[in-house]
Amino acid sequence: MRKVEVVAYSEEWNKKFEEEALQIQEILGSEIIAIHHIGSTSIKDLSAKPIIDMMPIVRDITKIELYNNTMISNGYIPKGENGLSGRRYFQKGGYNRTHHVHMYEQGNPEIERHLAFRDFLRVHSNIAKTYGDLKEALAKKFPYNIEAYINGKEKLAKEIEQKALQWCKDIPQERIGVFMDTY
Repeated sequence: MRKVEVVAYSEEWNKKFEEEALQIQEILGSEIIAIHHIGSTSIKDLSAKPIIDMMPIVRDITKIELYNNTMISNGYIPKGENGLSGRRYFQKGGYNRTHHVHMYEQGNPEIERHLAFRDFLRVHSNIAKTYGDLKEALAKKFPYNIEAYINGKEKLAKEIEQKALQWCKDIPQERIGVFMDTY
């Protein structure tokens, strides 16, 4: 059984993202449009499970299965859509996961949702702190129950997501992309 571990933010997470983004870029080549660092490890000073979430944007999601063997040889386990239509999901690190890869085809609305959440928390550090504090408390309360941990943070995460999506609609068009870190 995996332990739910939430730790303080680490500058190393950006380096780990960059290293892995290079590897994925090499694997997928011209199929890649961009690779975004998403999730809690992409937000400075936010406590997180030390698993790097990455979001490659690809030209054609139906071609990704062609790369499964190469992804496997680089330590990734392909999980198909894994419950989200239009996504291709990969895990690395086995029992001690190090990376999650969430691939979407350009134009998929999930891209905006992930980036809005990340960028909103990068700008609103007080909300990020509240979210991080909740995650730390839940990890302590449910160290061997990932479902209880996820369910415990779901309400706040959904509230933040709604605020983030509205915030993105409200910011001037020329500011969109200012907060993005793409590889």
